[in-house]
Amino acid sequence: MIFQSITPKKLRYFPALFFCLTLLAACGGKNQPLLPKLAPGSTILSFGDSLTFGTGANPQSSYPALLQQLSGLPVINAGKPGEISADGVQRLPALLDQHQPALLILCHGGNDMLRKKNLSETQSHLRDMIREAKSRGVAVVLLGVPKPKLLSLKPAAFYQELATELQVPFEAEIIAEVLSDSDLKSDPIHPNAKGYARIATAVHKLLISTKAL
Repeated sequence: MIFQSITPKKLRYFPALFFCLTLLAACGGKNQPLLPKLAPGSTILSFGDSLTFGTGANPQSSYPALLQQLSGLPVINAGKPGEISADGVQRLPALLDQHQPALLILCHGGNDMLRKKNLSETQSHLRDMIREAKSRGVAVVLLGVPKPKLLSLKPAAFYQELATELQVPFEAEIIAEVLSDSDLKSDPIHPNAKGYARIATAVHKLLISTKAL
């Protein structure tokens, strides 16, 4: 057995090994910052581009519309197809003033990647959006958007960096998963109704696990 080869000298390395394994497990995305409990009637603002707007499906099948059904709370669809983050950071403050949301769900940056914008600037714009919301007492959830690729879609690294830096819950996988499945897409870069339903369900589960619902 393996334990027969463990000597007292080797045992001294076990605490460090245990610590490293624990740290790796904590970085696996399961431990998310908790959100304030959303009071009945609280407004959720879903802000982004065409992925939020629901391009590729009818308005009732967009992820914000479906999230409203799942959560029982009003969800504002503030998606603007084709928008880049430089424009989004300018558009967001007026919407926060108008709707006074308790929670912002931010899904932005995809068009920056499609247009090959400087991603350091994209990250800065998203950081400013998150800080703008937090400065008003609005909780934030971040959705990761994958880099355009033919295979192995995954979000750009700056999404996880922002989520860690600013301590916001982060849904890293669902959009990449949907856009990797041809049965869930209306075109190469947009989900269909089934795909948006998957996104809404994943966001709803995240809101439950982070105690917002």
